[in-house]
Amino acid sequence: MSVLPPPSEKATYVARMFGRIARGYDRMNRLMTFGLDDWWRQIVVRAVNPAPDATMLDIGSGTGPFLPLLRRHAPAGIAIGADFVLPMMESGLHRLDARSAFVCADAQQLPFADNTFDTVTAGFVIRNVSDIDACFREIFRLTKPGGRFAILEVARPQSAVVRWGHRVYFEEVMPRIAQLLGADAVAYRYLPESSRHFPDPPVLADMLHTAGWSDVTYRHLPPNAVALHMATKALSSEQAHD
Repeated sequence: MSVLPPPSEKATYVARMFGRIARGYDRMNRLMTFGLDDWWRQIVVRAVNPAPDATMLDIGSGTGPFLPLLRRHAPAGIAIGADFVLPMMESGLHRLDARSAFVCADAQQLPFADNTFDTVTAGFVIRNVSDIDACFREIFRLTKPGGRFAILEVARPQSAVVRWGHRVYFEEVMPRIAQLLGADAVAYRYLPESSRHFPDPPVLADMLHTAGWSDVTYRHLPPNAVALHMATKALSSEQAHD
């Protein structure tokens, strides 16, 4: 039986689920990805390459693992983590410094002015939003012209053999491990089910284009079970000629 909620109930379902698993979330992530999740984030930060004084936003920040990585890359910058699950942010307070902070907010309706951020990241969150198109438009709105948006998300491996092995691990082994460790069994069934229904990388790239983004690219990261999408908010014609 599927654990996926109907679209109209998704936001409430996701908020409650992540609230339940907040305390052990980082430990389970490291275990499930064999420690690769932090390496993937480092690749994202190098790819988005924020300026030393960049204003940076991490969407669906959770416990904030992107924030110290962004701050190390931009030592004079500001990094904001936005999430609507308070227990997740409380579990990540140790990651904050004097130039980073959490804001409790929904990724589809963010409390920031137009053209605020130089850099926006989103790690394993887009599949959890109720309306991906609305989310992409909202992030476009608050990104400065010339700013960059990086998405790290699940992706089905391209090789049939790797795809089979990934499916067995992701959908059968991982939920059982989570249950043995006393984690929320329903939450770790939601993860593979939501991933199965998530748009493939080319489709997600098209959705970014439709939302107004330019220079959209994507690539798979080892072991080809996640993808990194990059997009830019184009300069206006006047700005391009300044």
